[in-house]
Amino acid sequence: MTKLALLNNVDHADLRVIARHGPEFGDNINQALIFPTEFEEIQREYPIFFRKDADGAFQSVALLGLDRDENLFLTAEGWPSRYIPAIQQRGPFSIAVQGGAAPDAEPMINIDLEHPRVSRADGEPLFLKAGGNSPYLQHIARVLGAIYNGLEVSKPMFAAFEELDLIEPVNVEIALNDRIQYDVPGLYTIAQDRLADLGGEALDRLHKSGFLQVAYWVMSSMGNVNRLIDLKTRKLAAS
Repeated sequence: MTKLALLNNVDHADLRVIARHGPEFGDNINQALIFPTEFEEIQREYPIFFRKDADGAFQSVALLGLDRDENLFLTAEGWPSRYIPAIQQRGPFSIAVQGGAAPDAEPMINIDLEHPRVSRADGEPLFLKAGGNSPYLQHIARVLGAIYNGLEVSKPMFAAFEELDLIEPVNVEIALNDRIQYDVPGLYTIAQDRLADLGGEALDRLHKSGFLQVAYWVMSSMGNVNRLIDLKTRKLAAS
């Protein structure tokens, strides 16, 4: 169940949010939805892939595990990575656009009062005693901004990639030993050979849009597949 409310410093002055990460907060997932606005940070930690949603549209994901409901970056102490995907950082918060579809519509913050992170005794305060936003809430506003802007960027990014035929399916097959092998289906990546063959106006257009750098971030993130293998090997050895 959810109970959404427009966040304000009168009704929610004493609310706190538990910022730590764990399975009880929905962090035990093997893929996390991500956005182009965070690719620079994501590519240093996790492999970036594309997949299709229920309507057949492309979306970006960070691969976090190999088994169902497995986040190999999650430990008993939390999620110690240098960067955590924005969708997992946002917790009980979401964006509410005040004014509907009007050009001057202002993004506001909603909070799910039934979310397991919401508390009145534990966690980070949302507001200062004087009524201003706490440092934690300021951080959440930046996280939501990255998601909001990322949603706006994703559609033209995928349109540019598809127009230039730069997206191709990829078989993620990982053999840990003779007995244990993983095959992660339904993933796509950047076609490196076709990107390398781009030239002239097409390459210039991709560069000026900022999507050329994004494509390189996707490709550079592939080295993190080896990190996943290492984390999975250690987990199996410890079990």
